[in-house]
Amino acid sequence: MPASAPATRSMLIPPERSAYARFADGFGQRVLLTVDTEEEFDWNEPFCKDGYGLEHVPQLRRFQEFCEKLGAVPVYLVDWPIVTCPEAVEIIGDAVQRKAAEVGVQLHPWVNPPFDEEVSTQNSYTGNLPPELEAAKFTQLRDRIEQEFGAPPLIYRAGRYGLGSQTADLLKETGIVADTSVRSLFDYSQQNGPDYSAHPLEPYWVDEARELLELPVTSTYWGMLRRQGRLIRRLQEKLPSLGSALSRLGVMERIPLTPEGVSVDEAIRGIDMAIDDGLPVIVLSFHSPSLAPGHTPYVETDEDVEAIYNWFTKVYAYLGRRGVATTSVAEIMRNVIV
Repeated sequence: MPASAPATRSMLIPPERSAYARFADGFGQRVLLTVDTEEEFDWNEPFCKDGYGLEHVPQLRRFQEFCEKLGAVPVYLVDWPIVTCPEAVEIIGDAVQRKAAEVGVQLHPWVNPPFDEEVSTQNSYTGNLPPELEAAKFTQLRDRIEQEFGAPPLIYRAGRYGLGSQTADLLKETGIVADTSVRSLFDYSQQNGPDYSAHPLEPYWVDEARELLELPVTSTYWGMLRRQGRLIRRLQEKLPSLGSALSRLGVMERIPLTPEGVSVDEAIRGIDMAIDDGLPVIVLSFHSPSLAPGHTPYVETDEDVEAIYNWFTKVYAYLGRRGVATTSVAEIMRNVIV
């Protein structure tokens, strides 16, 4: 009787500690810069499969040049409107060819063919789609990325962090070796999305065969009560004002490591917590439309754009002083111990 295949855990279920990844001696602590490289749309309006914009795309060139001066290797997680935009492909593709950037997959189902579902908030989380439709959308996008950039993408982020119970098998079947869809400490279940409030910050193996590595987007708790952060977040379900009160008092604060809505000082506090806890990979993230004014709630003016660049300049300088080196997906996969 043939042996059963190694189990693949649903990515919606937090892993056991035994699944946490270990890295080769000398890898130390690293930082990975991920970019949700996507179309522009009104975040306050219902989702729509058309009517989006790509006005910010030329700004990707400036950002890539900035990253190269910074010493960062950005991972552009591109979706369908981006991979079908010749200018975006030219800018990102040039950097990928020079190994100055990497490209991965980001699936926004409402703008990605085939369009066989009702466009809605629930269906904006890809993992809520029927498995066959999720696979069809993902495969079209993944194959188009390989066609345009000349190499298969190795990493995935579900748009809106919308993993499903069947997503892990889909990623493994299509050659994806790393996922970065888990936004630890966040819960989207009120919109019928995933709940990642109990997921760890540490990288971990999704499956027993150790073929799919999860690299959670980094957020940390800071303050005297940070060790009780997960418990306090559960209490917030009954007392919604509790979190903001604790943050004002300086005793507990949740800090996502992104320049969108997070100050440099806040980010440095969060980085200190991640470093002191021994987190091997710190994953930064933001949305590419924030590279131009007027496309995200975080960036309304040219001054706001410059603040994004200032944030990265200061954050990377601080990471350097703390001994955290930049990394890439390829380097992570070379150094993770299977």
